Amino acid sequence: MSPPRLTGALRSFSIVTKKEDLNENVSDLKLKRMKKRELFGREGLTWQKILHFCTDHQDKMKQHAVHQELKNLLSAAKEIVGTENGQEAVEHAAVFLFEIFHDKDHVGRQETEAIKEMFGPFPSSAAELFFACVVRLVDSLNYSGMKEFIHSYRSPHTLHHGSSFGCNIAFTHDCYKLDPLEELLCSGIQNQNMSIDFHNFLKTQPSRMNVVNDGEMFTTEKSWMNGAILRTEVEKYLNEGNMISSSPEDLCTSIFEMLASHKSNDELQNELFELLGPEGLEMIYTLLQKREVIVDSPQNIPPLSRGQSGNLNDSVRKLSDEVTRPAYGCQVTIHSEQERHLMKIFRREEKRERKRGKGTDDVECSDAILNFDPKEMRTQREQALLTARHEPVLGRERVYERIKYPNVYDSYADATKTHAFVGGATMLLPLGIRRENTKMYEEVEIPPNAPMPIGFEEKPIYITELDEIGQLVFKGMKRLNRIQSLVFETAYNTNENLLICAPTGAGKTNIAMLTVLHEIRLHLQPGGIIKKNEFKIVYVAPMKALAAEMTNYFSKRLEPLGIAVKELTGDMQLTKGEILQTQMLVTTPEKWDVVTRKSVGDIALSQIVRLLILDEVHLLHEDRGPVLESLVARTIRQVESTQSMIRILGLSATLPNYLDVATFLHVNPYIGLFFFDSRFRPVPLGQTFVGIKSTNKIQQIHDMEEVCYNKVVEQVKAGHQVMVFVHARNATVRTAMGLIEMAKNRGEACVFQPDQGPDYGQCEKQVHRSRNKQMKEMFPEGFGIHHAGMLRADRNLMESMFSRGYLKVLVCTATLAWGVNLPAHAVIIKGTQIYDAKRGALVDLGILDVMQIFGRAGRPQFDKYGEGTIITTHDKLSHYLTLLTQQNPIESQFLVSLADNLNAEIALGTVTNVDEAVRWLSYTYLYVRVRANPLAYGISYKALQMDPSLELYRKEIVIDSGRKLDKARMIRFEERTGYFASTDLGRTSSHFYIRYNTIETFNELFNSQRTEADILSIVSKAEEFEQLKVRDEELEELEQLLCNYCELPAAGGVENGYGKVNILLQTYISRGDVDSFSLISDLSYVAQATCYIM
Repeated sequence: MSPPRLTGALRSFSIVTKKEDLNENVSDLKLKRMKKRELFGREGLTWQKILHFCTDHQDKMKQHAVHQELKNLLSAAKEIVGTENGQEAVEHAAVFLFEIFHDKDHVGRQETEAIKEMFGPFPSSAAELFFACVVRLVDSLNYSGMKEFIHSYRSPHTLHHGSSFGCNIAFTHDCYKLDPLEELLCSGIQNQNMSIDFHNFLKTQPSRMNVVNDGEMFTTEKSWMNGAILRTEVEKYLNEGNMISSSPEDLCTSIFEMLASHKSNDELQNELFELLGPEGLEMIYTLLQKREVIVDSPQNIPPLSRGQSGNLNDSVRKLSDEVTRPAYGCQVTIHSEQERHLMKIFRREEKRERKRGKGTDDVECSDAILNFDPKEMRTQREQALLTARHEPVLGRERVYERIKYPNVYDSYADATKTHAFVGGATMLLPLGIRRENTKMYEEVEIPPNAPMPIGFEEKPIYITELDEIGQLVFKGMKRLNRIQSLVFETAYNTNENLLICAPTGAGKTNIAMLTVLHEIRLHLQPGGIIKKNEFKIVYVAPMKALAAEMTNYFSKRLEPLGIAVKELTGDMQLTKGEILQTQMLVTTPEKWDVVTRKSVGDIALSQIVRLLILDEVHLLHEDRGPVLESLVARTIRQVESTQSMIRILGLSATLPNYLDVATFLHVNPYIGLFFFDSRFRPVPLGQTFVGIKSTNKIQQIHDMEEVCYNKVVEQVKAGHQVMVFVHARNATVRTAMGLIEMAKNRGEACVFQPDQGPDYGQCEKQVHRSRNKQMKEMFPEGFGIHHAGMLRADRNLMESMFSRGYLKVLVCTATLAWGVNLPAHAVIIKGTQIYDAKRGALVDLGILDVMQIFGRAGRPQFDKYGEGTIITTHDKLSHYLTLLTQQNPIESQFLVSLADNLNAEIALGTVTNVDEAVRWLSYTYLYVRVRANPLAYGISYKALQMDPSLELYRKEIVIDSGRKLDKARMIRFEERTGYFASTDLGRTSSHFYIRYNTIETFNELFNSQRTEADILSIVSKAEEFEQLKVRDEELEELEQLLCNYCELPAAGGVENGYGKVNILLQTYISRGDVDSFSLISDLSYVAQATCYIM
């Protein structure tokens, strides 16, 4: 808190009036700070002196450590002063900070304000880092010697503590007339030629007493009560055991000055929260509600009675009997020689009373009223404020600090700990953003993040440092990247479960490889022989495309060791012999769930699994999340029941609630939890958000096309490749054709045409061999398309052409972001509305999808930064900007498929009664999140307090699911005893992955009178086909298929999803030909699914 300003009246008697320099540019804050730093740098202590002192006072063994600490000081100072300043400015800053922190035990409010005054806004983490380095440096040196050294060179501009405000101001009393006090009577005073009347003296004090007119009090009882509000609230707050070191008077004074300031209630709310802490929230609310009443109420105490008493002690006692209040908002007062003499006499009498031991409490009370010495009061107040500055803002007993985990680098979590965040301040976007507002759109551009500074304990892991197996597998690499080096020790040399949360493209696959190598080394015999039949490694990838890519990657890397890697998905089936000869299986969650559900045959396979790698764990919040939960719960229960060691590795994008996921995976957060935020991206990401203002849908689409084209052209002209992400398969062709047409209309088609390299002709021939007509048309123009409806060969061809540089623009769907590691310098998301088949409506693109797509921006080998652009409507612009800073935690979707998973466990034999089912639920992510966020799952906090383990809730949902399964004849549930028994129908549905809703549909619709047409119609209504939807461009071909190949009537026709399934099913049985690639893909899926349903 800065000292109070002198009034104009006092300035006329002092030497503090300053002549104004009209030429000075007072508004240039940056210039002022620069001059201040220059002045500081010219005098006193220098960096060279600190350097010599620290190194001269250390032996040679410790000099290296001291040099390292000094380097850390400079790097932290550089972060505070700004990277744009030179070395000299950084050294001056380091000296200034060193002087401030050398004798401190924490970073207090006073130090923060001093740094802010010198350098402006600065990152608090850098100040904490600097302080920690100074503490370590001072501890290694002689503290007293250090203190003498600092004081010998201390700059006059450095903060001085303990000096009172106004002590160096000279006052003169010339021309200052006081009201004459004539013929004051003297009682008991020797050697003084003046008379003293205490009653007149007390009554004439304008700053302490009210003037009494005709025996009536000037203030009313109501105003007196209003004035006592502050005192009452302060005493109530202190009686609760808060701020024990502060007195009520000091606290009242500080709070009154805050309330009397010109600051708004919102600003005061944060300041009062810093002063009083969380326990003072009610008090803050009351004070702000009654702020005007407190500030405007009379600050005077009730006057003394007019009864005369010649005895000084009687006066003191009378004053003590009155209700006292502190002096709020103290002002400097000037006394004449007579008044000063009166005060001396009063204090002498007071000391005598104290010595006699009489009226101690009375004197203390009267002291609060009669202590008129302004200098003494100012000194006391300054001292109290200085003491408060050195104390932590929130006392230790009231601070609920988040636990700091050693391997968590989360800048957002650090921001949530600040007082501004707790006090309700708004989170701002990063510095340096650029906004552009036109009639068509509003654009917000956020520059790339600065990477996380490398800590002094970090060191890269070179491949040459690894053992022979590690060097064979990582052949061709020089060293592991930063994230891999940090995880290396835990992944490569321990059996700990791991959760790695890192941005897309940060190298998580190589971390998985480190855990694979650790497992192989456990089964390595002395002669270099690997016991291949003793272990299996399972890598669970979320998509078939990603599974194929991972199979290729691990096969190439592990080939020198003779480890066989095979893909096990719906597309790639393996025989039992092939599975036995394979050491590593790359599969999808559903396929591995089917394998582990079977109690015979494949059970031997699941029992020799020693490492389970789960990729993209953040998919827990999506429809496929329950499968992951079921897999992990089954694996952990297997570990506990068989006492076999199965290591779990979870790989994920950056999650807001990573601690919940770590708990679910049974990861020790102090050892196995690694969280890296966006500062660890291998290529920093610049983000652009564009909001289209038009509300007319047609105009909106046109404007989006226009903005998208401008962004694409800008990047291609700069020599970069671009990926444009759309949200429907047909939109890829439509968008690509639209961009080509706009380029031709504007005469910019040549910009997109590829550079014809030596193998361009061969690539052109490969493209022309494809059956995809649109792909062949676009390739010469430099455009390509990619979506899941294309044949795998065509998708691979497009990926190859783009990576070689023959495609300038690739228009694709989100499957490319999730499934294939194909980066580009720039990515553009065109539109954020995506169709949800279950809801039958358009929904907003999720933030995890946005982050995954943006993760494809930036090629680590070639780019210094990547660029991600999202084009949305103007009303969604703030929504996506907000999600950047405030992600919502991912929740469990397990309740939706609880019946299916419970049936699988009953069929497997791991759950036989309600109690076991309740225990089984405690291994799921649902159980973790229900306890953390009960309201999201329909549980009140009161119910949680009464049943902390939620056993009753779990029992309730298990019984409910058991009844449903019993009704569907999938199990037999005896409610009286709580026992479950599986039926043939339940076992069949579990082994063949048929859902509960499908079985219920079949039970309802099937009977002995059904015809063949009815059977096909019922099968086409199975839940497994729910995601298949009818596309506009398919209607014509479906009509032809219905006429040419359907022998039986297809219920629903071509316009319904189940009608489309029926037509495709009959076409497959009739061996009909299908032209559309999306229909070919759907036909393949329908044929596969029908095989295990029927």
